[in-house]
Amino acid sequence: MTTDAAPERAQTTAVSIQVARLNHAVLYVRDATKAADFYGRVFGFEVVENAFGGRAVFMRASHGENHHDLGLFSVGPDAPRPARGSVGLYHLAWEVPTIEDLAEAARTLSAERALGGSSDHGVSKSLYGADPDGNEFEIMWRVPREAWGEFENKGAVMPLDLDAELKRWGAAGAARA
Repeated sequence: MTTDAAPERAQTTAVSIQVARLNHAVLYVRDATKAADFYGRVFGFEVVENAFGGRAVFMRASHGENHHDLGLFSVGPDAPRPARGSVGLYHLAWEVPTIEDLAEAARTLSAERALGGSSDHGVSKSLYGADPDGNEFEIMWRVPREAWGEFENKGAVMPLDLDAELKRWGAAGAARA
């Protein structure tokens, strides 16, 4: 008699690691000091520590409660960028508190020539960009859970109309949502 126990085991296996949220990210960059300048200007991150002669920089988001939210490690000016579509990290997503903050992020990224695109995911509104080393990131605003509707259990990638979202979810529009 043969049985296939794998499906049953998969259903009864308990989750052993209870993750609450991403605490910090660490990136390899060509020059940690230059990358820190970018993340300071664009995100308002503050340097917590400059270690190993500037080869490692640890930064905290303004009003952050972590020791550091971002670590930057220098790997040298000639370090190659991983080929797009290769195994590895695709991007980090940084959440902002309000839709107005997302609109401000769009202006900041545009001014820095770091804005690569935008998407409406139904459950979030997102901007995409890259740092000077090509590390990609997302800046997103999370739609209130009660408004997720049909997107509760499915993924979506739609064009983002940030002006319309500001009218709907901004300080004046939120009362009507």
